[in-house]
Amino acid sequence: MTIPVVRFVFGGQEAQAAGSGRPWTVVYDGQCKVCGRLVKLLDKWDSRDEIETIPFQNTSVLSRFPWIPAEAYAEAMQLVGPGGQTWQGGYAIEQLLKILPFGGLLGWAFKLPFFGELFNRFYRWFARNRYKFGCGEHCALRPQKLDFRDQEAA
Repeated sequence: MTIPVVRFVFGGQEAQAAGSGRPWTVVYDGQCKVCGRLVKLLDKWDSRDEIETIPFQNTSVLSRFPWIPAEAYAEAMQLVGPGGQTWQGGYAIEQLLKILPFGGLLGWAFKLPFFGELFNRFYRWFARNRYKFGCGEHCALRPQKLDFRDQEAA
């Protein structure tokens, strides 16, 4: 007897019910061009291969992390660590810098008074405006490709 297997693919990544076996998972906005570029940088930086990156649009995200409300994914990046401990937004970036090789070279700034809170405020502002920065097809700042020049008479 053969049982058909259904595979769901979103953004070129196959949805999986289980994780990749890595201790850390970053859940990001797969439709945001800037987020996608930063995740590519994160994947290169993660030389120890400890961090799984997955867009929140992946069909398995809600079932894998049921304690995170669905609307939280649209508001900010989520970092899920061993045992399900979760960080969001700027706090997730601070935690990522502790995990990544040589992340302390940038992470020291979070030890400065008020830096963490200021960075988190900046992150929340950026997250609300993120579709204005990637200049993909959805970009609100991208100028229309219009040509108003009169055609010359032949």
